[in-house]
This record gives sequence, C-alpha cells and structure tokens, in this order.
Amino acid sequence: MAELLFQGLHQGAWAVLLCGPVLVASVAATVFSVRRRAQGRAGRAAEVPDQLFWDVFLGSCVALPALIIPAMTSPWAGLVMAGAAVAAGIGAHHGTPRYLAWHAARREHRQQLSAHQAATARHDELLVRWRRYELDPASSIDYPALADVRRPETSALIKAMRRADQLRTAAHTTYPDAVGSLAATLAAAERSAGIPSRQPADQAG
Repeated sequence: MAELLFQGLHQGAWAVLLCGPVLVASVAATVFSVRRRAQGRAGRAAEVPDQLFWDVFLGSCVALPALIIPAMTSPWAGLVMAGAAVAAGIGAHHGTPRYLAWHAARREHRQQLSAHQAATARHDELLVRWRRYELDPASSIDYPALADVRRPETSALIKAMRRADQLRTAAHTTYPDAVGSLAATLAAAERSAGIPSRQPADQAG
C-alpha cells in the first residue's frame, strides 16, 4: 500500500513538473489575449467575438490536456494543477491592464522621443536659415524687413523662436508644434520681406 502511495506521489509530482508550466503559461496567455482584445479593439467590435472565440479555443486545446493528464495520474496532482490554473488566470486578469498601460506609456515615450529628435533637426535647419539673413551683410541689405521687429511678421517670428528655444530646453511635448509654428512664421516673414517663394530660403541673398 505504501509503495503504491509513493508511486502515485512520484508520478503526480512528475506530472505537475512537466505539465504545470504548460498549463500556467496557456491559461495566463489566454486570459491576457482575451483582456487585451476586449480593451484594445473597441473600434473593431464586429471582429472581437470571433477573435475571442479562437483565443479561448486555442488556449483550451493546450490547457485542458495539461490539466487532465496530471489529474488522471493522481487526484492531488489534479487539485494542484487546478489551483495553479486559477491562480494564473487571476494573476493575468489583474496584471493585464497594468502591463498594457506600461506598454502604451513606453510606446508613447518612444513616439515623443522620435518626434522631439525630428523637431530638433528641423529647428536647427530653421535657425541656420534665419541666421543667414541676420549675419550675412548682403542678405541684411537686401531684406532689411527681416530685422525690423516693428513689422508684425518679424515680431511673430521672434516670438516663435523664443518659444521654440524654451520648449527645446525643457523637452516639452508641444515642442514639435512650436517648431512647426516657427517654420510657418519664418516663411511668412520671408514672404513679407519680398523673398520669392520659388527661391530656397537657405540660398537667399
């Protein structure tokens, strides 16, 4: 009797060790996939039920054998596996929103960083373009309006440059918009100064 009990415990332990990770992973992945689709595909509501069905079906195809095999080997192994499956499901259910929020925050941060880098390069180009009007004597003579802050277009340009400089230092999320505004005000100041629109600004003068 003791030998049979020991053999059952031994077989059950092996079944738990072999099937446990598969069961926990399949249950957690299924719950995660179901919650992710339910939360992240609101705009495609017509497709969600079908996708959810296949998520549950495929997860069950893996989880059920991983649960049934240990249960047939040993009753206590079946109880352990069932408890592990429930714990994995609960953990995935509670952890999915936090993971999705963290992932969304990382994606947004990468997008903001990429936008900031692109805006920085554009900002540098605009400053080079402006400084040629300011530092090149020929351009200063040909287009004096670009140095006359009494003109509305030039005044708006100076304000836009200051704002872009401030937001660049602070790495603010509105920095790309400020650079876009700087580009627009510089183009408007150039038109007001009489620079032909067909002439590239970096070759003016």
